[in-house]
Amino acid sequence: MNYGGLPALISMNNSTQKMDYLKGIFNNVYLKDVIERNKIKNKDEINILIDILASSIGAFTNPTKISNIFVTEKHSKYTHKTISSHIDFLEEAYLISKANRYDIKGRKYIAANLKYYFTDVGLRNARLNFRQQEPTYLMENVVYNKLLARGYSVDVGVVEVNQRNSEGKNVRKQLEVDFVTNMGSQRYYIQVAYDLSTEEKQNQEYNSFRNIPDSFKKIVIVNGTSKPWRNDEGYVIMGMKYFLLNSESLDF
Repeated sequence: MNYGGLPALISMNNSTQKMDYLKGIFNNVYLKDVIERNKIKNKDEINILIDILASSIGAFTNPTKISNIFVTEKHSKYTHKTISSHIDFLEEAYLISKANRYDIKGRKYIAANLKYYFTDVGLRNARLNFRQQEPTYLMENVVYNKLLARGYSVDVGVVEVNQRNSEGKNVRKQLEVDFVTNMGSQRYYIQVAYDLSTEEKQNQEYNSFRNIPDSFKKIVIVNGTSKPWRNDEGYVIMGMKYFLLNSESLDF
């Protein structure tokens, strides 16, 4: 998950060579092409935009939120319309890909927030000088890319529930499902977790599943090499390596 999957990396023997290559590809190929092809004048802003997107994989955002960051922190009038256009340019260059937010119970898309993933995590890491190596978010990005490569449509899911707060009042809360994955009539709900070593972590991942009102398969992908197995609630648990190396892993 450090260097991604660009073919040229296979022939490189050390990490310095790989990092230099990825940084060069990002700056001299992807970024240069986006700026020149789309005649972008505000180069500083799009560079900061890319850094924001790279830093926030796995987090909900949208052009308006990003624009507010520029206003409050950068004192720049980088409008949400311009940001939206520049994000489109990055998508057209196959540098990033967006996942729409889907209300599972309401069976509708929620336009307010999206998630953006990098098409190659090595390029993402190179952009951030190989800092911010959050394993769970990188795993999430890799799983998203692999699902798309296998032909699935992939959204980010939310499940709205009513829960009692500390004052005993009912409040609405949205639980997240990392991916709602579809192919034809088949649907899979997928959570990505670095580990499930504690009961608290298990409940965090399983609570979303427990509140989904249908019987489609529910899968948790964890770090490691473990083969698929089912827990007491019927959820499939499988290791990341097994998922990546077996194209039909979701059909266990």
